[in-house]
Amino acid sequence: MPPDPSLSPEEARRYARHLVLKGMGGAGQQKLKAAKVLVVGAGGLGSPAIAYLAAAGIGRLGIADPDQVSLSNLQRQIVHTGAGIGRNKAQSAGDFASALNPHVRLDLIESAIDAGNARAIVGAYDLVLDGTDNLATRRIVAAAAAALGRPLVSGAVSMFSGQVTVFAPHLGGPGHDALYPPEADDDALPSCEANGILGPVTGIIGALMAMEAIKLITGIGQPLIGRLLVYDGRDGGFSELGY
Repeated sequence: MPPDPSLSPEEARRYARHLVLKGMGGAGQQKLKAAKVLVVGAGGLGSPAIAYLAAAGIGRLGIADPDQVSLSNLQRQIVHTGAGIGRNKAQSAGDFASALNPHVRLDLIESAIDAGNARAIVGAYDLVLDGTDNLATRRIVAAAAAALGRPLVSGAVSMFSGQVTVFAPHLGGPGHDALYPPEADDDALPSCEANGILGPVTGIIGALMAMEAIKLITGIGQPLIGRLLVYDGRDGGFSELGY
């Protein structure tokens, strides 16, 4: 059964700044509480997205990541701590989200998403955020989201810059291949391990991913469908490209 969209007195106090926000209000908060959102990857991008979605009061939050927390993650993956080194990232991120907001129902998925399970996992949610770091997984998630009619918020980062967009072919937007054609390989998605990444860049892009998810759930504003928002941290600027 769907979660009860009504807000308890404690929730009303917790979300007070949303409830007085023009365009959000109680109706928007109830939509957040009724929403089911999947975050694929609890790393640099997934961390801030998970934090802000949990804080915002998403009713059901899935966190999928098969990897373990390592020391080199802690420079940017803010939901993990030194005490969690060696733990599964989905479990570690789940502890953070639960401590931040106990009203959020959590699904912690410790297995990798692959062609065999993607549709079953993605199909349980209203929308998906993908912060993974390889095109093979991204294509699998994108294909499942497109087949099931789920919006996909996609972010990527490298060095001092990052980008975010929304794939929603079922809403008339371009598909994943429009930005990452079939001939593209992982060289088109630079590795943080090889090239480095300034920690706050992941925070900026991950927070923007959470913002797009909230917009899609509540109907506020215009989501980045068919639009690629690019952030340049060194110059401190944003640009937008169509595709």
